[in-house]
Amino acid sequence: MSKNKKNRIEIPSYYDPSDISETFFNDYFIEKIPSYKKLSKKHFLEVNQIARKKYFIKNHYPYPKRLDLNTYYKEKIPLQIELVKLQNYIREKKQKVIILFEGRDAAGKGATIRRFMEHLDPRGAKVIALDKPSEIEEGQWYFQRYVEFFPSSGELILFDRSWYNRAGVEKVLGFCTKEQYEKFLIDAPDFEKLIASSDIKMIKLYFSVSDKEQSKRITQRETNPLKNWKLSEIDHLAQSKWPAYTEAKEKMFLNTHKEFSKWWIIKSDDKMRARINAMKLVLSLLDYDNKNEKILNYDPWIVSDVSEIWDINV
Repeated sequence: MSKNKKNRIEIPSYYDPSDISETFFNDYFIEKIPSYKKLSKKHFLEVNQIARKKYFIKNHYPYPKRLDLNTYYKEKIPLQIELVKLQNYIREKKQKVIILFEGRDAAGKGATIRRFMEHLDPRGAKVIALDKPSEIEEGQWYFQRYVEFFPSSGELILFDRSWYNRAGVEKVLGFCTKEQYEKFLIDAPDFEKLIASSDIKMIKLYFSVSDKEQSKRITQRETNPLKNWKLSEIDHLAQSKWPAYTEAKEKMFLNTHKEFSKWWIIKSDDKMRARINAMKLVLSLLDYDNKNEKILNYDPWIVSDVSEIWDINV
């Protein structure tokens, strides 16, 4: 018997970890509690949360196996039906909804958006993916070019990257000045408070991928002619700038996660799990008629409110 197996904590019978990886137990449970000690329910839940925080902060992925295709489709289709219900409700109630899709390069944002949009009416649900600002746009108020695409009554707008470019790629690659970056971190919460007070519902999603998985996906973009179009010069810098992007991400969370404008992390090493859980999260956060609550419980090892992971005053 290996040392790891011998020292593994006995997990209480009321907790079913499914196919959570052995690393989960060996690295994090054993670190806090002696292996010979069986955990009480209260103690187990406390350590459970410690482990969960570390999994998100250190960017570990809890599942050794990908979600199988049959399970994926079995879960995806009912959730897409719920998305249709949501869109109908937004239209009928004349609501305005924005969803921001942010995250590392090759984290699966675009593919998730496509699954969101697959069965929605494109007349009332639109995807906005802006190119780098033009010379005219560079002379405007920073948020101006995004506001142009904000929803009218009855519309759902999905931003494939957003004004948070300034907190990530612009900051890391030097596309903005230090003063512009620091001003953005102050201005963004004020801007989003104005959005909230204008009866626009907004959800901010951050897709988090590990450096190993990101490297694999970027290589696929380089070698697969069907994925070449996804490749950009910025992608080539994603790996070498990994620590800088991590620092920028955490500073963004600390400064722009607010009660009226929360960040939600979605771990996306497994694209299919990420898509399913992103749908569940969004649907659980918004009201609509005939909501099937039973299928909307997202996986807490894949999804988290940022304030559950970092100590942030909202």
